[in-house]
Amino acid sequence: MKSLYKRQFAMMAGMILISFALLGSAFITLSYTYTVREKQESMEHNADILANFTTLYLSGNRSFYSPATIYDTEYRSYVSILAQLADAYVILSETAEGVSGQIVYSSDGVTEGGFNGLYVPESVIQSAIQGKGYSGMDTLGGLFTEKRFVAASPIYRGSVMAGMVFVAAETSSLTEMWRAFANIFFFTAVVVLCIAFITTSVTSLRQTKPLKEMADAVRKFGHGEFETRVEVGGRQDEVGELAEAFNAMADSLAKSEAKRSEFVANISHELKTPMTTIAGFADGILDGTIPPAKEPEALATISSETRRLSRLVRRMLDLSRLQSTESVTAQEQFDVSELMVRVLLSLETKINARRLDVDTNLPEEPVMVWGDPDAITQVCYNLLDNAIKFSLEGGVITLGVASKGGKAHVSVRNVGDTIPAAELPLLFDRFHKSDKSRSEDREGVGLGLYIVKTILNNHKENITVTSENGVTEFVFTLTLA
Repeated sequence: MKSLYKRQFAMMAGMILISFALLGSAFITLSYTYTVREKQESMEHNADILANFTTLYLSGNRSFYSPATIYDTEYRSYVSILAQLADAYVILSETAEGVSGQIVYSSDGVTEGGFNGLYVPESVIQSAIQGKGYSGMDTLGGLFTEKRFVAASPIYRGSVMAGMVFVAAETSSLTEMWRAFANIFFFTAVVVLCIAFITTSVTSLRQTKPLKEMADAVRKFGHGEFETRVEVGGRQDEVGELAEAFNAMADSLAKSEAKRSEFVANISHELKTPMTTIAGFADGILDGTIPPAKEPEALATISSETRRLSRLVRRMLDLSRLQSTESVTAQEQFDVSELMVRVLLSLETKINARRLDVDTNLPEEPVMVWGDPDAITQVCYNLLDNAIKFSLEGGVITLGVASKGGKAHVSVRNVGDTIPAAELPLLFDRFHKSDKSRSEDREGVGLGLYIVKTILNNHKENITVTSENGVTEFVFTLTLA
């Protein structure tokens, strides 16, 4: 398997190499072309200067081919100086009086007459005449052993062309300068590439290290080591954010595992208690420990505990359905006030048994809300059943519905024992019961309020509870239609 580190490093290295190759090619091509063009323009300029000077020099009725002109000290000094400054070979050729391309003077600034009497190729002369000048790479018919940069400009006597001035420069100096540029570029490129490769390697390693740690942590999670965490190292980038999110997920998994263990322990306790009671009374009847006179009482206890087990199983099935990913809350419009009244009527027997008074603060107009009517009925039933169960006998239960901020606030209040503040956040946990209610409430299984919280979470609604001076109130919200 090719690691992410190798892939990322190879990709970055490849991009850097391609970028430098393209930049290098463009730089070398442009620099070479620019240098050659500059050199040619410089030689063309020198050829024009010398041609203009010679033209002015011949304006005094001097013959271009005469020895008096060629060997004039002032003229030869000027040509020699120009050749030295241009670092080039200067050649003057005659084109008049039937002589085409014969060299009458040549100088490299140090020696003179090296090519005198020889001829410039007719093709070069014709090209220079037609184009009013010449520029290119040429050996001038073998005068030079290697090609040189050659520039030519015509010499006029009056309006008649009398000759040509050729300025030929070696390419070695230009090539050496270009090579120096290329060497500097390549040296700089190598240094930059080394730095880039080292930086890319360190960066890729830094980016992939947390990912490897996360992979190791996942494997440890698979073996039940939920305390494993990924070191963030103070990183503020996306990888650090991913590591923090991963650690948050690990915390959530650890909490879920702790809750699962607690759930198993709680349900084991809830199942063990009635089953132990049922088994004890049944064995007592079978072995004669319980006398026949008390058997009906024992059977009543067995029946009660059996129904309690049935309620527990039914609540667990309801809870499983609510937490199932296939459970989708149906959104319908319904009157929450009417729903509260129906639930209240269904609990009339229990209310009368405890001689409770009911005070309702319900609006006269319907309060239409969005939600699942059946699920919200379960919420109201569980809250009212709890309020009846834990109210003082002969006390008051208060129901209320109020609209505020696009929400319907439904409240259920009863008068009984004050719930300690530290215990309020635990009321919605699975199998949670207060110490007092655990001994008194034989009907409950500790899942009613947890189911309420689960249903409202599915509706994306909230529920709060307060308990002061014996007055306990639950308030939940529903979205107004």
